Amino acid sequence: MQQPTGDATANRAQTRIEARVRTLRYEAERVLGIELVPVDNGSFPRFTPGAHIDLHLPVGITRSYSLVNSPDDVDRYVIGVLADTNSRGGSCYVHEQLRCGAVLTIGAPRNNFALDESAASTVLIAGGIGITPMLCMYRRLREAGRTVRLVYCARERSQAAYLDELDASDGSVHLHFDAEHAGRPFDLAAFLAQQPADVHAYCCGPNAMLNAFEATCAHAGIANVHIERFAAGAPIVERQQDGYTVELAKSGRRLVVPAGAALLDVLLEAGVDIDHSCREGLCGACETRVLGGCPAHRDAVLTQSERAANAVMMVCVSGAQSSTLVLDLA
Repeated sequence: MQQPTGDATANRAQTRIEARVRTLRYEAERVLGIELVPVDNGSFPRFTPGAHIDLHLPVGITRSYSLVNSPDDVDRYVIGVLADTNSRGGSCYVHEQLRCGAVLTIGAPRNNFALDESAASTVLIAGGIGITPMLCMYRRLREAGRTVRLVYCARERSQAAYLDELDASDGSVHLHFDAEHAGRPFDLAAFLAQQPADVHAYCCGPNAMLNAFEATCAHAGIANVHIERFAAGAPIVERQQDGYTVELAKSGRRLVVPAGAALLDVLLEAGVDIDHSCREGLCGACETRVLGGCPAHRDAVLTQSERAANAVMMVCVSGAQSSTLVLDLA
């Protein structure tokens, strides 16, 4: 099962908020911690563990980052940003040009990786920068007295952020650094085999880890599986050869999506006001209600049951199986 859509709201113009960079902090090699505060000295919208925000950067790029701090904090947001060697401009700007005092536009929190706080047992498995949503989840479950174990993996200790905020003394945190184990990765299969069948298992990290996690959970018979991807997994399936028509229910307009074209591009070119960010089907920003027709889902956000329901779609990567789609747009 992929991650649930959590508290994301389909087809709404995302709230834009002005935030000031209060602190920049070195968290690990290539990881920068950023503390944001409201420009008007007010409060930020509340969020739930696993949520992320969009940064609308001055260079015209929007990127999504998980919230690290406690949901009880209403006067600040904290994110961690990895300097990605394959950056398309977002992390490069943050690491090289962002300064304390700068004002950024951010989006209200969305959660595609919602935590089930009622679970009897939870395991959180983080790889590298994947620790960012997990840290918030771990703290919340510990505060609630829930049974939780956090496994945090990285190639080297120097690359692991937020170690000073984790206390491994009681056995609830397991740190694994490949360089300290002759280059061997964490034995995910052995660990998951020890978990109860009703455990809720969460994983966030590189795609190779996520793919192995899903396969291992299936083999171990773990049904409550939740993942969050920071990059697209398998290559997106080629868009259908035939074009299709999109009807915008609120305005009655009809748009033709040519064969091979991206639905989001057609909508934007027609002046449709729709929030979007990653363009990879990862962040959920472009989630849109479907009122008619059958989408061709190609995202990494919706669960299988949500795809089968065809009530919403991610218009940045998804298309149509039917000749016409009716969307709740103007």
